[in-house]
Amino acid sequence: MLKRLAASVREFKAASILTLLFIVGEAIIETFIPFITADLINYIQKAGSDLKMERILWTGLLLLGMAALSLTCGGIAAYTCAKASSGFSRNLRNDVFDKIQDFSFHNVDKFSTTSLVTRLTTDINNIQMSFMMIIRTAIRAPLMLIFSIIMAFYMGGLLAMSFVVLVPLLGMGLFLVSRKAMPAFRAVFRKYDRLNESIEENVRGARVVKGFSREDYEKEKFGTAAEDISGDFTRAERIVACNNPLMQFCVNANMIFVLTVGSQLIIKSGGATLNVGHMSAMLTYGMAILMQLMMLNMIYVIITMSSESVKRVNEVLIETSDIQSPDNAVMEVNDGSIDFDGVSFKYSAKAERFALADVNLHIKSGMTVGILGGTGSSKSTLVQLIPRLYDVTEGSIKVGGVDVRQYDLDTLRGQVAVVLQKNLLFSGTIKENLRWGNENASDEELVEACKLAQAHEFVSSFPEGYDTYIEQGGTNVSGGQKQRLCIARALLKKPKILILDDSTSAVDTKTDAMIRAGFKSYIPETTKIIIAQRVSSVQDADLILVMENGAVAAQGTHKELLTSCSIYREIYDQQTKGGEEHE
Repeated sequence: MLKRLAASVREFKAASILTLLFIVGEAIIETFIPFITADLINYIQKAGSDLKMERILWTGLLLLGMAALSLTCGGIAAYTCAKASSGFSRNLRNDVFDKIQDFSFHNVDKFSTTSLVTRLTTDINNIQMSFMMIIRTAIRAPLMLIFSIIMAFYMGGLLAMSFVVLVPLLGMGLFLVSRKAMPAFRAVFRKYDRLNESIEENVRGARVVKGFSREDYEKEKFGTAAEDISGDFTRAERIVACNNPLMQFCVNANMIFVLTVGSQLIIKSGGATLNVGHMSAMLTYGMAILMQLMMLNMIYVIITMSSESVKRVNEVLIETSDIQSPDNAVMEVNDGSIDFDGVSFKYSAKAERFALADVNLHIKSGMTVGILGGTGSSKSTLVQLIPRLYDVTEGSIKVGGVDVRQYDLDTLRGQVAVVLQKNLLFSGTIKENLRWGNENASDEELVEACKLAQAHEFVSSFPEGYDTYIEQGGTNVSGGQKQRLCIARALLKKPKILILDDSTSAVDTKTDAMIRAGFKSYIPETTKIIIAQRVSSVQDADLILVMENGAVAAQGTHKELLTSCSIYREIYDQQTKGGEEHE
């Protein structure tokens, strides 16, 4: 798991190694400063009237140089550490994002959208913090601890035995405190998903919330989620707060011990066993040892906190898309013919019933096919199988006479344009959104596609025309305008198959008819599949499918279905209110 994450370091390996080297240099220098200071104090104490200022001056300059060198090493380490950690997190975000782009709908369904957002933001921020701690503090603290203990025994002798008692005591205490706090920290990250979900739903559904005056309810729901996270953090921090008094107790106990026992040794031995300089160094090393233990404990807390984030990010990285391009994939789609042969499908292997059952269809290239059916009749599911957004559970689907599972995915999806039921525009100008269909489309082609989609008129009415900025989600255009822009975007692709999944529901019948007329002139050889709720949107189609409970209940032309299909006739009568006689 860690090896997989470490692969994201890539070009920042050099910065990471430099951080380690400069940290080692800083630790060594800082360890020797108290030693030289102690030697200077001993010299001043013994020299008496023979004191030479020249030696004091040179020692002072040496200490100043060592401090400057330590500061330089620390500064460079801080820079390389920041560069390595931020670069690592950037690469990791890109790796996770790239992985998500390869996910099928089934993979996305496995994770929630808000959970993926949390993993790309909060979780990777936690991992970045841990990485920074590992390559800097997690190296510095153990080195300083080891060096300080060695120097303390070298200079203080048996007096350093106090650390044999205090270090395990403090280490065990900090470990127990951290371990008790960990469950609360782990729980927090799972709750971030629910918090982000509340935010996303509220922002996306802002108009609905205001329309139903449910602001107070949404505030309460968000407040509950936020309070839940705050409660977990408070419980964890309350436990971690015990670290400070424990640390202070050990520091003060060590200081009292060193001062008491050390002073007696100096007095009784006359400085032969221990002198003032050595005792001063002991106090400095004692503080350094205990502080490094505190740093190690903080590292343990942060790494343990981020371990849950590591698992969550790793889950995305190891997830394998269940839809892949095969070896020796077919790289060209001959035409827009579509054949469903005994197709059955369910969203999960654990599902009790099929969403689609035993569908057999044969659609010739260039045909216009209409699909009608009630809510939940699996109309959208049917068309999502064509570009392999999902794979069939049983049977096969052929496009251009070739099983869709034999195509290169980019090739297949490049020839199948889908205008989904939930129309989506991205933040950017209208031109930029339209060029999703064809990034090389000229301005003239953009205008032509918009005219066919009946979008040119309202786009031209904007002060900035095609350079009008679309807010995230297309919130500054109406539902009908959004639909027409999405249709224009699909037309620019000039695909062999065009699927409109209830994509004209927000436009009037006249505009709908004009859009369909445009299809005939602009993409006559393209197979057009239109899912609609209105009979008028599909009655001119070459073939109309009536869906019911995941099966094709009937198929035929408008006239054929009026006489042979009671479901179709009922829908027609309800919508026309008997406005047209039929046999």
